[in-house]
Amino acid sequence: MKVGPVDIHVSDGLAFISVDHPPVNALSLTVRQGLARAIAAANADPLVDGLILRTIGKTFIAGADIKELQQGMHLQSPTVRDIQDMIEAGKPSVAAIHGSALGGGLELALTCTFRVGLPDATVGLPEVKLGLLPGAGGTQRLTRLCGPRVALDVILSGRRLDAKEASDLGIFDAIVTDTHDAPARFLRDRLAAGDVPPPILERSHAIANVDAAIFTDARTNNRKRARGRLAPDAIVDCIEAACRLPGAEGVAFERAQFDALQGGEQNRALAYAFFAERDAAKALGSNPAPALEVARAGIVGGGLMGSGIAVALANAGIDVILVDVDQDATSAAQQRIAQIHAGAVARGAMSDAARHAAQNHIHFHTDYRSFSSCDLVIEAAPERMAIKESIFARLGEVTPAHAILASNTSSLDIDRMAAASNHPSRVIGLHFFSPAHVMKLVEVVRSGASSPEALSTGMALARRLGKVAVLAGNCDGFIANRSLQFYTGQAEFLMEQGASPEQIDHVAEAFGMPMGPVAMRDMAGLDVAALVRSVRARTLPPEERLSPLIEKMVEAGRLGQKSGAGFYRYEGRKRITDPEALAIIQAAARELGIRQRSFTDEEIRDRLFLPIINEGAREIEEDIALRASDIDVAWVNGYGFPAHRGGPMYWGEQTGLDRVVAMAERLGAELGPRWQPSALLRHVAASGGEWSRTLGGKD
Repeated sequence: MKVGPVDIHVSDGLAFISVDHPPVNALSLTVRQGLARAIAAANADPLVDGLILRTIGKTFIAGADIKELQQGMHLQSPTVRDIQDMIEAGKPSVAAIHGSALGGGLELALTCTFRVGLPDATVGLPEVKLGLLPGAGGTQRLTRLCGPRVALDVILSGRRLDAKEASDLGIFDAIVTDTHDAPARFLRDRLAAGDVPPPILERSHAIANVDAAIFTDARTNNRKRARGRLAPDAIVDCIEAACRLPGAEGVAFERAQFDALQGGEQNRALAYAFFAERDAAKALGSNPAPALEVARAGIVGGGLMGSGIAVALANAGIDVILVDVDQDATSAAQQRIAQIHAGAVARGAMSDAARHAAQNHIHFHTDYRSFSSCDLVIEAAPERMAIKESIFARLGEVTPAHAILASNTSSLDIDRMAAASNHPSRVIGLHFFSPAHVMKLVEVVRSGASSPEALSTGMALARRLGKVAVLAGNCDGFIANRSLQFYTGQAEFLMEQGASPEQIDHVAEAFGMPMGPVAMRDMAGLDVAALVRSVRARTLPPEERLSPLIEKMVEAGRLGQKSGAGFYRYEGRKRITDPEALAIIQAAARELGIRQRSFTDEEIRDRLFLPIINEGAREIEEDIALRASDIDVAWVNGYGFPAHRGGPMYWGEQTGLDRVVAMAERLGAELGPRWQPSALLRHVAASGGEWSRTLGGKD
């Protein structure tokens, strides 16, 4: 019998229920309707002793249909909870899992009596990433199956577990070789032995003698890590409820918590951020040029960035040729890479075997001719154009004709490097963020001559490395660093005008940033910032200025965290208010004729974040960013802008773009034309205040 995308057939006393709903077997309404009919038929058939729930295609049930979730269609009968009730009230069952069982898919599997998985199977409950919690009993059943410590780890992280870990934790009852015959043998053996446990909601061995301190600790960790997100504490509440309440009451408690989060501001913002990443990945259109397969990659420069990029490439199984100026430099790079891998092993993020495999992929040389067999070479040399032009000229001579040449520059002109190579169509920017083996964002920068194949290769490589790629146009700072200047610039102007470094950083961190802009400057190095600003200052119009505070600190020998003092004084990494730094700021304000005053936290928040939105609109005007959501993706993944606020462009839309215009008008009158409202910002604000509705595809 076949009901829509669900098929049922009976063989030797077992009903095989198969879902075939490409591409990911999501729990759409039609799938739920088919499952309800099939399960009811199997439970009513006297010749059926048990059920095998399986799927066709590349994956198990990957979770809810997100678009249906946004439209409220998940509430239409039969719901996932209705299907679960039918499974739990029915005959013994096995969920046979291959591919991914995520979210609602795993929650459905947890209602089965048993779960078996192929070696390639992965499971997880990632709802926290959308500002939600598992809403179909996941917090209750996983806690009762594996205990609260496992449930807290798996659900709060939203991470995927491979088959071995799922088996070790007790989520899988066995790892099998197929999803038909092997699950059938497993279930028949259990039925024959009379070894059929009750539904998970009736089990209690994993929640006996629970130490309540684990919930206190989890909430303390949430305050440190969640940065204002609501879902993590609700998840802890649900897992604690699983340990204290009867099964049905725990499910009802979870349902109430889910309903309170679903459709709320944070859920909407996180869902927006999820789809924004998907849209960014499609920047080259629905039929992009074929990407080059990168089997071997080269890196010029083994400093912090070059070493981090080498680690990212090698961890993905790509052979790496790292070239630096001499043996001392390559030895330092080798040591740096070894330390990165050792740290990963110590944290449990990498096995020792994986470390050795990755390090065997990396080879160190001092001769550019070593790049002769590379498919792609990434330049990661110091940020000086003369150095980069020289490198690209040499790369143009020694690399094969098919090789893509990329620069990791954070701001310099890709067109000039492309011209120096004599092969401009092969040149792109690949701007990794530091540390490159950790940070998710990669800006793929198109020059005026970049070929479609080169851009496709850059986007595909970023995906292969597990990064989030955003396509950017060529300008000073590209998408992210260009708009960052307005955030950090306002922090400096606010200090001139009387706001303390502590208040500015407190406001930014309370908003959800991982680190405030002043502390971020200190961490990166004020001498580095001063060097970059000295170049940028040459192109500023005469009526505009940069704050001199960074240069004043450098003149006083205060280089930031690395020297023990910058805008703060440091004991290790602990930042401490420093009267000497405040005196330097106050003296600079007097020299500038600025009368200092106090600021409210709301004023500081608006001064920091609203200018980003105005500059983002300029980036769209100039085709640096394709759409507003790409800017949000860059900020969330590059600087840790709180994803539960969607990104600066989304947050500005929710706040009101008319407020952004008003702030830009005030700043423009005070600081010059660069701060004035962009034409696009004015247009969108006057047209309803929604990027997507006004700009169409540029949303």
